Amino acid sequence: MKKFRKVLDGLTTSSPANPGGSPACGSAAGTPSTAPTPRELEIQETLMSEHFQICKTVRHGVPYQPTALAFDPVQKILAIGSRSGGVRLLGRPGVDCHCQHESGAAVLQLQFLINEGALVTACADDTLHLWNLRQRRPAILHSLKFNRERITFCHLPFQSKWLYVGTERGNTHIVNIESFILSGYVIMWNKAIELSTKTHPGPVVHLSDSPKDEGKLLIGFESGTIVMWDLRAKRTDFRIYYDEAIHSASWHHEGRQFMCSHSDGSLSMWNLRNTAKPFQVTFPHGKTQRDGRKESCKPILKVEYKTSRNSSEAFVVFSGGLSYDKAGRRPTLTIMHGKAITVLEMDYPIVDFLVLCETPYINEVQEPYAVVVLLEKDFVVVDLTQSNFPIFENPYPMDIHESPVTCTAYFADCPPDIIPVLYSIGAKHKKTGYSHKEWPVSGGTWTVGSQTYPEIIITGHADGSIKFWDATAITLQMLYKLKTSKVFEKPKSGDVGRSAELVEEDPYAVQMISWCPQSRILCVVGISAHVILYRFSKHDASTTITSLEVRLQCEMEDVISPSDTENTPSFSDPSGHSPQPQPPSPRSNTPDSMRDSIPCLKVKDRMIRMPPGYQAELVVQLLWVDGEPPQQITSLDLNSAYGLLALGNCNGLTVVDYLQKTILLCMSTLELYGSADPFQRLTRSPRKNRQSTSDFCMRGLSNFHSDSKKRIRTSYQSLTELSDNQVSLDLERSKSPTSAPYTPSLHNDPRGTGEPVSNLRSCHYSPVFYLLDNGYPSRRAMLQQLHGVSMYSHDEHHITTYSWSERESRENSFSRSRSSSVSSIDRETKEAVTTLQFAESYGRKSDTLPTPCLWVGTSLGLVLIIPMSIPTDEQERLEDPVTVAPTGTVLMLKGSILRIGFLDCGGALINSPYEVWRDQHAPDHPDRPRKRKLVNFSPSSSQEASGDGHLAVVCSERQAKVFFMPSQACLYVHNITESSFVLRADVVSVCNSVCLACFCANGHIMTLSLPSLRPLLDVNYLPLTDMRIARTFCFTNGGQALYLCSPTEIQRITYSQEMCDNLQEMLGELFTPIETPEAQNRGFLKGFFGGNAQTFDREELFGEAAAGKASRSLAQHIPGQGGMEGMKAAAGGVVGELARARIALDERGQRLGELEERTALMMTSAETFSKHAHELMLKCKDKKWYQF
Repeated sequence: MKKFRKVLDGLTTSSPANPGGSPACGSAAGTPSTAPTPRELEIQETLMSEHFQICKTVRHGVPYQPTALAFDPVQKILAIGSRSGGVRLLGRPGVDCHCQHESGAAVLQLQFLINEGALVTACADDTLHLWNLRQRRPAILHSLKFNRERITFCHLPFQSKWLYVGTERGNTHIVNIESFILSGYVIMWNKAIELSTKTHPGPVVHLSDSPKDEGKLLIGFESGTIVMWDLRAKRTDFRIYYDEAIHSASWHHEGRQFMCSHSDGSLSMWNLRNTAKPFQVTFPHGKTQRDGRKESCKPILKVEYKTSRNSSEAFVVFSGGLSYDKAGRRPTLTIMHGKAITVLEMDYPIVDFLVLCETPYINEVQEPYAVVVLLEKDFVVVDLTQSNFPIFENPYPMDIHESPVTCTAYFADCPPDIIPVLYSIGAKHKKTGYSHKEWPVSGGTWTVGSQTYPEIIITGHADGSIKFWDATAITLQMLYKLKTSKVFEKPKSGDVGRSAELVEEDPYAVQMISWCPQSRILCVVGISAHVILYRFSKHDASTTITSLEVRLQCEMEDVISPSDTENTPSFSDPSGHSPQPQPPSPRSNTPDSMRDSIPCLKVKDRMIRMPPGYQAELVVQLLWVDGEPPQQITSLDLNSAYGLLALGNCNGLTVVDYLQKTILLCMSTLELYGSADPFQRLTRSPRKNRQSTSDFCMRGLSNFHSDSKKRIRTSYQSLTELSDNQVSLDLERSKSPTSAPYTPSLHNDPRGTGEPVSNLRSCHYSPVFYLLDNGYPSRRAMLQQLHGVSMYSHDEHHITTYSWSERESRENSFSRSRSSSVSSIDRETKEAVTTLQFAESYGRKSDTLPTPCLWVGTSLGLVLIIPMSIPTDEQERLEDPVTVAPTGTVLMLKGSILRIGFLDCGGALINSPYEVWRDQHAPDHPDRPRKRKLVNFSPSSSQEASGDGHLAVVCSERQAKVFFMPSQACLYVHNITESSFVLRADVVSVCNSVCLACFCANGHIMTLSLPSLRPLLDVNYLPLTDMRIARTFCFTNGGQALYLCSPTEIQRITYSQEMCDNLQEMLGELFTPIETPEAQNRGFLKGFFGGNAQTFDREELFGEAAAGKASRSLAQHIPGQGGMEGMKAAAGGVVGELARARIALDERGQRLGELEERTALMMTSAETFSKHAHELMLKCKDKKWYQF
């Protein structure tokens, strides 16, 4: 524990904490503090570096780009492999584990060691891996790398330790699962086919042992050749040469016939008695044409042939096979049961499917009960026991990506009553028609951990929908869904519409979410420059939605006219800055140059019936101005106690009173400074060519696209495209301009155009971005998408190069210091509002008591404090105006401002004031009038205890500072990064203390102590290779964070050592000891005439003694970690040794217990046998031979 002391007496704006000597601390004027000097500040910090560790907790959503599927019928565990090398293991709700191959190679096939707690994966890099599932964090035990052949198919018989591996050359190898070493027994392709055959049979596409005789192996080659190989005799029993390519094969459980699926959409049935030709060929979806021919059909990629006791007819399930002439039909799964054919249409292409059966033995009646269907972006299970084949309700959150996720918000330690309320409302809108049976994937065990608290994740989507998820105890369950598009009128079919031109097919896409769990007020920012405010109610209501239209556009006269600079608006009468909303123009197809004062979307202006849940109350829309579209909103904050909503973009700031439905403040960022602008952009005399330059400075972001139909490109574009495009590697390391030399190829890029320099200059978000982006288009694209500002179109991505001299001048101007680059600031006066925060604070140095304030952070690293006067009486609050008076107070940091937080003088986090939720549509009670109940909001007369001041934590893309208020003295400063920049930052509570958590563009996750800003954690966790991660990464309390790791999956992580230690307890157990079901008694006659399958000894055939050793150059054995990763993650040092010893002891005890049980069973069996033998001896003792 470390104690920090800092005496604030005599501290002025020239504090040594500011190394640059610029007025970064205190006001812009640099005057000494006139506020009363507080007592000595004593804060004891309890957080140490030992409290932090990065660890992945759980992954939600359907695996992205799935490739393979497997199921353990005894353990009832499901495995899904993906193209990126991931493996998801699913059991009962709560049992959900994600594993990752380090190579990142695609998973081709999965094979469970049934009821053994192990899994074999075959990857695209021709490597086999054996995973140990008997631990909460599965790990690789063995790997086998094939050097000369490509793996195409694998098959592992039930209760066998020998894995058959087919290759692209047509050979079949055999691997010992226990040692993961190749056997010397090889089935060569040239031995499997006839010597007279002139062509290669192609890769192995199918391997399976005969249900009738395990010593016979059925090998299917892609060309249509099928071979039954006798493993004992090392020769073929029969060969089948078929005209059509084979995709899969499936046995009847009796082993006398099998079925194949082919590339022409046909199914062929073969009988082992006569293999000269199939005894049945069917085209399930191919109709006979007039000329007698079958119409051409698509390939049947997989077929499964299963029998049932209750029916003499078998189930035939297959995917594909539709006729080619039916264009536009969705992918289908066909279920044939007798003469009945059921076609199930799927929303996405089918990757793989499995028929789940009651028995793991292939030579028994299979009794199918469900079909697991793996789709490209979904995962469904069909109930086969009911005639209408309903699907099961999926307990996993597989529909996160139903519409592409565009933003996320994470709230830990929510009010305990909010989750049941949201669930009860959302349950009324759930789909029906699901199967009534229990979810069949029910393996593993999971219990709610001891340390759980309510957690909620909110996702915003491209179609304008909002989803609330219950994320308590590492699970994820959807609670409630809200559609923001219902607030607006639907565009007419023939009307191109303003919104369609702006954002193409996603005009309602959610860009930002602000939610107050205590007051249950929700604010949603849309891509069409609109904000919707929702209130929660348990009752339905019929109301009209209030619409406010804001003309937030900087006028160029503010810069070029000397008289305008002299007549800077006075801050004494803030009400004078409330613009009057202008009525929208009725024109919808108006040319761009004539559009003025019209919003992008039209709000419904009639009475609307709203169901229980979140009900829209207010919509704020930014308007077109002089043919220019509104810029996207970059920042938002809401305070329920104040009844205020603030929003900002690259043009300025707007403050809305949502209780009185009025606009309080609408000003450009330059106007907010007044005479306190540190760059003095308003007081310089204009040059002769100032007008044209200013035009681009003030309207550059929108003017850059004046000739383009795509006015506002969606900042979530990389999020909505499911192709998962990788951003340039320049993004990954994010070098500073001074450390990365410019390459001449950029200057001589043949794709560059003769665009005017001023026009190109105007397309940038702020000078800070030049400091950050090295001039690479990919960096600007990332910042554009991250902040939601339209800098340029993705279609025009390749023309954003500019002249060498221009880049060099920018480099020189920003490599020295921020404060000295006034000329560059003049060229880039487009200053965006990047963060907003309401709080009880001090607007001036002379203030003795805190008042409601709005802290405004900009893209130039400046922080403005705007105090407000809010009536405290409820009736006065609804009638009297709220006064907003910008004071010109300016604080300064390096880089764009990202986060502002507040601590009291004891170092504890100060929460923003809020209003306790009350249902406005609930029936009135005369005894209990509904009044506003405010928390942490005190009138000035009762704030003596709060008059000691507080600490303000401000974090930018490069730097973090702690200021003492009201003196505005900078107590601590820390340069977070020099070679990169911070993407996300938040002040969070961890281990009963507070820290600053940061996520950088180079993949580093860092935590800093508060208030001293000591580095506590710095881990290179996640190299930023995709814009999606930057846009969706968010921190929350309790040491947790999340991000969208793929278009369909949410990855949750923790940076708390305490949670890492408790993670083993929170995760589910994948393996539970279950006795393997006994095989059915085959009977004397079946056993006698059914072949000698039971006496087949694979060890005798494939062992080293009989088959010899395989060639060392064929495959390389790689020993795995044996599950040590999980133990290392759980503990280290002596604790780790104890944990390993305990696990080894537990496994030894478990084995001893199993041995003891087997010994007891053997003794019981021996006693029974002895008893029966003695009885038989006594019975037959005195009988003659002819009496038997």
